[in-house]
Amino acid sequence: MKINNKLVSITITALLYAGLSSTAIAAGTKITPSIESVTVEHNGNEVAVSRNQDPNGVADVTWTKTGRRCPPFCVQPLTAAPGVETVGIAEVVNFMRNELVVDDGVIIDARIPDWFTRGTIPGSVNIPFTSLHRSKGADDGSIMEAFERFGVTRSGDGSWDFSEAKNLILWCNGWWCGQSPMAIKGLLNEGYPADRLFYYRGGMQNWQIYGLTVVK
Repeated sequence: MKINNKLVSITITALLYAGLSSTAIAAGTKITPSIESVTVEHNGNEVAVSRNQDPNGVADVTWTKTGRRCPPFCVQPLTAAPGVETVGIAEVVNFMRNELVVDDGVIIDARIPDWFTRGTIPGSVNIPFTSLHRSKGADDGSIMEAFERFGVTRSGDGSWDFSEAKNLILWCNGWWCGQSPMAIKGLLNEGYPADRLFYYRGGMQNWQIYGLTVVK
């Protein structure tokens, strides 16, 4: 029997491709090469944070706008303040897997409540910049309430004791949003250690474009 080598070659190639495609589909779309998803607690419920598995999925139109007026929606500097590290999605996810699990950190949605109710990053708590910066409305009461949550206490002389202060990631709508940078500056004004503050500059826009889980 005469064998059609070309047909055999095409068939083998097709089978290999199908196998690779099946493997890719089974593996799913991961967050990082080693992290497929991470589970966090949000409002008393466990939430799995993962990416949208639809290869044709797109971000909500709210986060695809390109014509936001400046001011007020102006591009923020890469660094929110001296000594404060800027982080990306991978660092936020690792923070969820580590600091959040042992209650050594807090992820802060620094936007006003109206934005928060539209959708937030799982595991985040809403502490608006208006509660953390005195020039934007914060007072002793709002700062004390936040600091108690962050593990900050009063020393015998009445000053703040930051020895047990938690690591904080602060974020807002994106690189065009000044809410979390303002919150960071407010915390620094109160003496919060810069090396325990982290700025997720990409914010909700970056999170949405990457297809990650959002909760309301």
